[in-house]
Amino acid sequence: MEKENFNLLDTVLVTGYAPSPQGTAMHSLYKYAGVVLEIDRNSDVIINAEFTFVTCLARDFIARVIQGYDLNDGLEGLFIRIRKRYWAPSTEAVNACVKAAVQRYFDVKNSTSDHI
Repeated sequence: MEKENFNLLDTVLVTGYAPSPQGTAMHSLYKYAGVVLEIDRNSDVIINAEFTFVTCLARDFIARVIQGYDLNDGLEGLFIRIRKRYWAPSTEAVNACVKAAVQRYFDVKNSTSDHI
């Protein structure tokens, strides 16, 4: 049964990192902004996300902001969504780490004919 459940799982995890802004708690603790994205590989929709923020509220909020975004709509729409809702010194670092994760996702997905 476990093998069958694994085969039904159509999501993958990808990560991305970018330098965090100096003078922020994120920089003091982590030095980098980081994201882990769970993406449905059939639809290219972000299912879930987790960021290296200091507070649970910030992690939960930004995850909800980007959940459900269809990556086929392009990154600029996602960056605009983040800028409209997340007003912090680390906004551009967040966008940079999301960009890195999404680039990795499409690089791997497009590099193999069977999509792993």
